[in-house]
Amino acid sequence: MEKIKVLIADDVMILRQGLKAVLEQDTGIEVTALAQNGKEAFEKCGICQPDVVLMDMRMPEYDGAYGISAIKKKFPQIRVLVLTTFDDDETIEKALDSGADGYILKEMEDEKVIASVKGVYAGMNIFGSEVYQRMRSRMDSASGQKSKEKNRNQEQLDMAFSNREKDILKLVAGGYDNKEIAGKLYLAEGTVRNQISRLLEKLSLKDRTQLAVYAVKHGLDEEW
Repeated sequence: MEKIKVLIADDVMILRQGLKAVLEQDTGIEVTALAQNGKEAFEKCGICQPDVVLMDMRMPEYDGAYGISAIKKKFPQIRVLVLTTFDDDETIEKALDSGADGYILKEMEDEKVIASVKGVYAGMNIFGSEVYQRMRSRMDSASGQKSKEKNRNQEQLDMAFSNREKDILKLVAGGYDNKEIAGKLYLAEGTVRNQISRLLEKLSLKDRTQLAVYAVKHGLDEEW
């Protein structure tokens, strides 16, 4: 059975050696190279062609983000798993933007680090539970913000148009002509014509086609 070839990048020599010893407890893993920064990791990838790079994020001169970006650009087949002590939003975002395939913390148990390397090698995106929770919180926060913005926009639209105007906008977006709109809303055709003219003026639009596009774009073609 072919072993998973791993390159370890960390600026602290004792940590590089310690990680090597941890990973090679598993007979299916072979640490083929060690690097002290992102640039050296990138250069050694061209020599030893690892399957997985275990990358620290904060290193002098050339950090993890530099190494990840360079490796992913030239060797896209190589999987990069971040192993660091930092779980702040900025560092996580920097790693993922650079192309990292996973992000775990150094406090993780040895067997979980080994399992993470194997998981990333198998094509999975691996995240430690703490990192996942931070990402989840950010996504929930972003989703909540979008929901608030949607509600705010909805409130603005509610204030901008009367119920009659909303009904007319919806029917214009549905492709109905003035006579059909008048029949559906029990109005005189002239009243509908005047309402549409006022809406065009109110929204600075040229014709009913633009009015229909406006209605669809702002969700005014849906049920109220």
